[in-house]
Amino acid sequence: MLPALDSLRAQLVDGRIDAASLLASCIERIGGESGEGKRVFPHGASAAAPVQAKASDALRRHGVAGPLSGIPISVKDLFDVQGEITRAGSRVLPERAATRDAVAIGRLRAAGAVFVGRTNMTEFAYSGLGINPHYGTPANPFDRRAGRIPGGSSSGAAVSVTDGMAAAAIGSDTGGSCRIPAALCGLAGFKPTAARNPLAGAVPLSSSYDSIGSMAPSVACCAALDSIMAGHTEPADILPLPLSGLRLAIPKDIVLDDLDAHVAATFERAIARLTAAGVIVREVSFDSWQHLATIGQHGGLVAAEAWAWHVGLIKRHADAYDSRVIARIRLGSEHSTAEYLRNLMLRAQLCRQADEELRPFDAIVCPTVPIVAPRIADLDEEPAYTSTNRLLLRNPSIANMLDLCALSIPCHANGDAPVGLMLMGRHMSDRQLLAMGIGVESVARPQ
Repeated sequence: MLPALDSLRAQLVDGRIDAASLLASCIERIGGESGEGKRVFPHGASAAAPVQAKASDALRRHGVAGPLSGIPISVKDLFDVQGEITRAGSRVLPERAATRDAVAIGRLRAAGAVFVGRTNMTEFAYSGLGINPHYGTPANPFDRRAGRIPGGSSSGAAVSVTDGMAAAAIGSDTGGSCRIPAALCGLAGFKPTAARNPLAGAVPLSSSYDSIGSMAPSVACCAALDSIMAGHTEPADILPLPLSGLRLAIPKDIVLDDLDAHVAATFERAIARLTAAGVIVREVSFDSWQHLATIGQHGGLVAAEAWAWHVGLIKRHADAYDSRVIARIRLGSEHSTAEYLRNLMLRAQLCRQADEELRPFDAIVCPTVPIVAPRIADLDEEPAYTSTNRLLLRNPSIANMLDLCALSIPCHANGDAPVGLMLMGRHMSDRQLLAMGIGVESVARPQ
């Protein structure tokens, strides 16, 4: 893994490294025969990246540098990058280069980021496992020999960071697609409130739940990227919130069910460390959560909105889809207009209710996902694939359904299987949640 963004910036400013050599080290790792580069970047490193890096060095020599100048960033294959083809992990979209950047990507470019390449993902972002039958599935860095899943849908994004192919990664998050791979691979992963970052130029999955987030070595790195994508020309200063007196709610319902032994023990140790640091932790039941299953029936709003976007493509190219992805999209055809509208209204009501229920607390805390990364081979059969996918999506999708912001922070000991600690904050409390996360990050993981 490369150093954190602030460290890389400092090294670029004082000349200890330059953007061209930093990118070259990333490209070398991508091309390594023993690594995951071919599955992380199935279409290779970007041909434009070396030009960007050299331009960044030239501009810096003339005193011109943005806040991300020379920093190598990977981009999930869901976002338009000018001059490159957006495939969304599929084989059915036109092989046509984008004429402009997605808005969030354009803001990163203006800040000086160097786009290493486009990372692999679950086809059309419709699974939390990260498995892709078209381009292969990158193996989780914790246990490559066992061939464990990286998590999805932003699978290649997470591995690009763990393996030093990029300093940070941009992904989407509709039900956990940044936080699941972050948790399973040992990274920080951030999902903002959906309206915080513009979605223009990104292939949609669900217009109601889609958000643009990031995976990086630290919460501070995610905060810097979020600030730029949200429209700030400089990363806004963010200081860790004091832990003493912080009020965290542990939900009694849903999120603590079916934890495997390692996740349960690691979560308990993290909570003990936070309590010792002065955090006030309470177990709580949220009434709004009791109705989440209703808006999730038959794929819920996600399936209905995915079906509306895909129906024409499916008519022409059904045989070219991942069979598991198309089956989930087709659930949306079972929704009537009346059912869809009722779910939209119910969801809006639950979002307002959840926001009120969170007023007495600074955030919710729970495990990001209830299990460690399973082996890819163990998910070959449909029942195992489906049940594991549901289990991994269960906790993180709550933030999407209730339009909250959420953050996954590593809390496992070095050498152990990665476990994520998830914080969920109120609607549009993103910067407060990130400041909280920086403080929690400092004590949640054993040194």
